[in-house]
Amino acid sequence: MSVKDLGKTLCDEKNFERIYNKYVNELHDFLYYKYGAQINPKDITQEAFIKLWGYCKKVNVGKARSFLFTVANNMVLNDIKHQKVVLKYGQNKKQEQTNETPQFVLEEKQFLEHYKSVLESLSEEQRVAFMLNKVEGKKHSEIADILGISQKAVEYRIYSAFNILRNELEGFKIK
Repeated sequence: MSVKDLGKTLCDEKNFERIYNKYVNELHDFLYYKYGAQINPKDITQEAFIKLWGYCKKVNVGKARSFLFTVANNMVLNDIKHQKVVLKYGQNKKQEQTNETPQFVLEEKQFLEHYKSVLESLSEEQRVAFMLNKVEGKKHSEIADILGISQKAVEYRIYSAFNILRNELEGFKIK
């Protein structure tokens, strides 16, 4: 983008269409080559452009490419993390018969549903940092490198996510 484009807004449909035409194939190919066809790069590409349209007033034309690639990459990483959790849960399935009371099983199910809803209510930045740290066991410095932010920002995101979870979930503790 040139210097004259920096003042233009993406909310103008012609500017957005120009950005779309310029980066749609590049973003699709990036996702395809980095992650393969199983992540459905066409859908991720479209979702990234939808997010860009949602933030059109905040993102200027000169930063559109960076925004698109960052958002698309983060969406794929979130999906991969989710699949790891699903896989891990599937491997650790409980036995068919347990010594747990039906009331405990019901309370556990309700807690997990509430936990999921609170996780979904976190901002994407908080959720990604929190899950990378607590689910995948990544260190703050590793997360900072992955997300391209400072270690202090990672610490703040994890701390704020933990506080929200602790306030919303009775008896929530994490190691």
